[in-house]
Amino acid sequence: MSLATNLHADTTTTATDPLCADAELWSGKLTTDICWSCLFPIRAAGASLGGGNVPSIATDEKFCFCTDPMGIPELGMTMGLWNPARLIEIVRNPWCSPALGGHKFSASNVRLIATTGKANFDASEMSFFNYHYFAFPLTILLDLFWDGRCNSDGYRDFDLLYVSELDPTWNSDLLAFFTSLETALFANPVAISACVADAAAAATGNPLDALFWCAGAWGHMYPLSGISPTSYGTDPRITSLLATRATASLHRRGLAWKTSGNDALCGGTIYPFIPKSQYRLSMFYPVAETESNHVIGETTFKWGAGRTYPGPGEDHLYLLWRWQDCCVGL
Repeated sequence: MSLATNLHADTTTTATDPLCADAELWSGKLTTDICWSCLFPIRAAGASLGGGNVPSIATDEKFCFCTDPMGIPELGMTMGLWNPARLIEIVRNPWCSPALGGHKFSASNVRLIATTGKANFDASEMSFFNYHYFAFPLTILLDLFWDGRCNSDGYRDFDLLYVSELDPTWNSDLLAFFTSLETALFANPVAISACVADAAAAATGNPLDALFWCAGAWGHMYPLSGISPTSYGTDPRITSLLATRATASLHRRGLAWKTSGNDALCGGTIYPFIPKSQYRLSMFYPVAETESNHVIGETTFKWGAGRTYPGPGEDHLYLLWRWQDCCVGL
């Protein structure tokens, strides 16, 4: 927890910004505002414990072989579960971190402050948020579950992984286009209309991985920037879309891994396009989802009502759940 501790130590001498909310992450909410039933089902050798949905891309094997550090094949059984893996905060003010007590990072407020730039529309027609992407292996932090092969990315502590304020592509659709040229393929009515099918599938809890350019009922995945028309709907829908875009952009750059499926049993694999069914989201702040989580693109009519309010409730924290398939040695 060294980096997060240092960041917090650097900011404790600064008065809390009234425009930067405190999500009270490191408090009793760490147990009361988490959907613990969302850990299930847990699969071992193909058998499921507890109710819940298993993603369509999860492994169908019961037993597996992985090599040990000496290169010797080792027999194991497959295990799969939903793991809280990341924390994504979507904020209005640059460098503001509700996850770190409502303080601002020790960084300049001048350098690379995000803007929506110049365009032929009124600013009220657009929304823009920054994001901060944290490693948040909750089951490891709380000593609830640990196995080396079931921690494909190796993170064991709460740590800051990425900040959008230092990413010039996040506040520019044009720069975002040049880092993901496939955007041009999906900027047409046919590709956009296909997202209707993804929205319908997401409403049943089964987003379509093949339509990776769609975010279901939340909108279009591309461009991978933090700019979104306000016509996309309520704040939870916009912030959910941006949290998904952030994850998709990290996949595109090889910074997020595929952890589900037969090819991930012995360790995660780099996957350039977001496998949507591998992930689920639950809001932690301002109004926590404690009874369930939701898939990418699932309409906010099912889960988003009453989960935002003016002022401090306009910064949102999402817990990113990730399905993990692994090979546990016998």
